[in-house]
Amino acid sequence: MVSVLVLQPPCTSPTGQILLFSTNINIDAKDILTFYKSRFQIEFIFRDAKQFTGLDDCQAHHLTKLDFHFNVCLLTLNLAKLQAWQSYQSSHPEHIFGFSMPSYKGTTLNRYLLERFISLLDLEPTLIKFYPNFHKLCAYGVIAS
Repeated sequence: MVSVLVLQPPCTSPTGQILLFSTNINIDAKDILTFYKSRFQIEFIFRDAKQFTGLDDCQAHHLTKLDFHFNVCLLTLNLAKLQAWQSYQSSHPEHIFGFSMPSYKGTTLNRYLLERFISLLDLEPTLIKFYPNFHKLCAYGVIAS
């Protein structure tokens, strides 16, 4: 078994060190670190797909139907991330993009509700949507990422 000790600045980890293991004795330490980073990104994808796109809510038993359902759930997650990235790039091109599916869902729901209120109350949409605090209302209750 191969182990790798990763020393980090105290601000990123309470102990300042992380110990990673691999059973492959021929693997490089940088590869172990890369694999662990990739593993956590994959886990975030499946967590978001299960919690927000219904990945594990399918009752089908046929393989092609299950395959379609899984692909649609993961596609929905990717499209949400793409839309969030595009809107973030247009407003913050110099910052690093961070994606949170709960924040995206909350912002999208708030925007939909505001647009629904505008249409049902016969208000002038351009005056409201271009008001400086409209984006704050869309982000109401959303955790900043």
